[in-house]
Amino acid sequence: MSWSSVSLSLIDILWCFLASCFLVAFCAHKILRKYDTCRLYMLFQDLIRYGKTKQNLKRDDWLRVFDVPKRWFWHFYAISVCWNGLLLALYLNFIFQHQSRPSWPTGILDILTGVPRTDSQVPQLSTMLVQLLLWVHSVRRLLECLFVSVFSDGSMHLVQYVFGLGYYIVLGLTVLCSDHVGKGTGTLLSQLDWFHMAGFALFIAASLLQHQSMVLLARLRTGKSGAVETLTHREPKGGWFELVSCPHYFAELLIYISLTMVFRGLSLTWWLIVLYVFFNQALAAQLCHDLYLNKYKSYPKHRKAFIPFVL
Repeated sequence: MSWSSVSLSLIDILWCFLASCFLVAFCAHKILRKYDTCRLYMLFQDLIRYGKTKQNLKRDDWLRVFDVPKRWFWHFYAISVCWNGLLLALYLNFIFQHQSRPSWPTGILDILTGVPRTDSQVPQLSTMLVQLLLWVHSVRRLLECLFVSVFSDGSMHLVQYVFGLGYYIVLGLTVLCSDHVGKGTGTLLSQLDWFHMAGFALFIAASLLQHQSMVLLARLRTGKSGAVETLTHREPKGGWFELVSCPHYFAELLIYISLTMVFRGLSLTWWLIVLYVFFNQALAAQLCHDLYLNKYKSYPKHRKAFIPFVL
């Protein structure tokens, strides 16, 4: 959905709802700390925490029934590689083989956007690039989960796991929703402009930042030979960790901003996604930041949690 449209589509409402949920969660975490003995607060913390921020959480034994290993994070990216790879292949087939897309995604997109697709619609360069970048991002994160990251015995909630499984499926459909209401004209090459190039450049820079951060985190648990020495979490240092507690979360936000730029910044839907990612990653970063401040007495007090010099 573009800014020129007044009404919100179903997909817009979905992302707006998710952004609102995490905004409420972020504020509630900040405000309700004095009720840490309340069982409802304990349930809330159990739902929003995962990994190292959850290990020392005091909770009832029945809540542990819903724990799944955090190392299952790779499942999310495996699904994304397969699903968004399929959507990318279908779109490339539509562009270069001039074949119509299957009716099943078209019907879903009609419902999500509220706009029927026309057969004469021109392929959008922005859509193809975002699909490609999203797939590349998923491949990189899958490889990092399998071959770079060193996971401890940390856990996440079953609700978080199910949400993660469906997240990239919905995200892939959202890319096509933007194409569904797109109004680009001409050939793919004639559609190329500086927004695409700037978005691509930011995507590369943010991806490198995130990869560097993941490598530094992994090295906290490995020796010089690369062998795992410990599963305990040490104080992160080096790189952008000198500026913020969670540069990998900041990089994630930049990646989504870069995808929005590829859509020329005109897609209201993608700005809602950026808003969701902002609150989601801000909450996760704040939980990590609080842990570091409480665990490491020498942890720099001036260091921000998420965005350098800001948050």
